Amino acid sequence: MYCLQWLLPVLLIPKPLNPALWFSHSMFMGFYLLSFLLERKPCTICALVFLAALFLICYSCWGNCFLYHCTGSQLPEAAHDPSIVGT
Repeated sequence: MYCLQWLLPVLLIPKPLNPALWFSHSMFMGFYLLSFLLERKPCTICALVFLAALFLICYSCWGNCFLYHCTGSQLPEAAHDPSIVGT
């Protein structure tokens, strides 16, 4: 389970508030995971645990899934502030 210490923090990185940055964020996270899987070659158990956690987060649509934005989920309260989104 040593390799999970490099995978689990990826799930804790918050999605940017600005919707224009969601594509860049998802591309960065996807390339990070792909390069990690190719370079470090985590064990099967670690990979399955990480994929199960990623599936549960994305399936629940809590808003922290970096693969896509759920249509029914609401933006955080700070996203409606024009001083934050407009920058």
